[in-house]
Amino acid sequence: MKKKHPWFSIRKPLSPGGARLMTVLSFLGPLGIWCLVSYTPFFWHPDVKLEISADRDDTPTVFTFDDHLSKDFFPTFQDAVRSANSAIFESRETAGSSRGSARVIRRANLKKLRHLGPLAVKEAWIPRDKENDDSAIYQLWMDMAKGAVPNVSKVLSAENMEIVRSNAELMARYGDRNAVSSLPDVPLLSLIPQGVSANPSYLPAPHSVFSAGYDLFLRGEDGDAGKMHGRLMHSLSIVFGGFFLSCLIGVPLGVFCGTYALFSRLFEPFVDFFRYLPAPAFSTLLVAMFAAHDAPKIALVFIGTFFQMVLVVANTTRQLDVSLLEAAQTLGAKGRHLLGRVIIPGILPNLYNDLRILLGWSWTWLVIAELVGVKSGLTEFIETQGRWRNFDQVYPVIILIGLIGFGSDQFLSRLSKRFFPYLNPGKREPGVVERLQNWANEGRIDPIAEKRMKKP
Repeated sequence: MKKKHPWFSIRKPLSPGGARLMTVLSFLGPLGIWCLVSYTPFFWHPDVKLEISADRDDTPTVFTFDDHLSKDFFPTFQDAVRSANSAIFESRETAGSSRGSARVIRRANLKKLRHLGPLAVKEAWIPRDKENDDSAIYQLWMDMAKGAVPNVSKVLSAENMEIVRSNAELMARYGDRNAVSSLPDVPLLSLIPQGVSANPSYLPAPHSVFSAGYDLFLRGEDGDAGKMHGRLMHSLSIVFGGFFLSCLIGVPLGVFCGTYALFSRLFEPFVDFFRYLPAPAFSTLLVAMFAAHDAPKIALVFIGTFFQMVLVVANTTRQLDVSLLEAAQTLGAKGRHLLGRVIIPGILPNLYNDLRILLGWSWTWLVIAELVGVKSGLTEFIETQGRWRNFDQVYPVIILIGLIGFGSDQFLSRLSKRFFPYLNPGKREPGVVERLQNWANEGRIDPIAEKRMKKP
């Protein structure tokens, strides 16, 4: 009888199937909560996302398509528009006889017709490129009044359908030649604002985020897509540039600090002190030293990772099994031979994992670094779109940064099995690092590699 693998065994691994299931759930869980919040009507929708808006003369605030209003304020907005329509009914005869303001009235009427444009594009009543075409919008109103547009009654409220017919009847008196020249010189009624229950603007629904990300990086015009790809490459250069400089100096210094007491006493106290200083505090100084372009950004990533790297690498070096050093010394190894043939090869697997973790740390400095000096890269886009509350375009960029960081870490984790196969049981062939060590120490490649090279 097959023994069942317990889920809550202390310090014991899960079965392979259970481990895969938990890994999938770790991602699907947050996504499921996000979908529950976004798509379950009775769960949590404190806002109304406008599908039809209206202009108001009694307030300078302007609401447009896709804007979010609180559910408490939305009825007030609707009542204000209804009151304005009632006032139009009462004043039409007087306004119609006032020819001096005809141009102003026509311009206001045109704005009222345009409020239907975004919803018309969303419902595919007109093509996307006709959203700002006044003639197409004008014709749409006339067709809607005639019942020539499908599913209108399901989208517009009965109140708004009545307004469409009333406005179309008034517009028909002045002919249907052109959207601008044939508009009445008496005020048209405004559509009563309509909307759908929605999350707050800072938490768009998953499909909105996916659609915005697709438009940004794939479906957008060549210029826009090219700009986003350029921003991505710029951000990658900042992260990896700063991390490479940290490794170039921090890894050797950390190994020396972990090996020699002289270096440890000379460098580690100051490094330990400096790592508590917030890296962003040096941003102004870095701009003064390196000007306002990419150099201070790379320097900030360097400062954010270098000092921790020295201490982590030094600690990893000290954890090397002392018996390996004693055995090498018994065989006559001294000085640089101990460092090059025992210490460095012995700490490589753990050093590799340390650098993987520190690379993820460098990604956390990206947003702050790209705000130093001249804003640039993905951070500039996030900051600009966030200021305009276009959060459906902010989330795809944030998720992209996370995917790149997570993907690179998983890729490096897979590579570690190729670099250090001797850490896994059942090893049959030397890994890449082992072959390089053989070549450096003996001046030749290992026999297995030589045999492969001789094969045709």
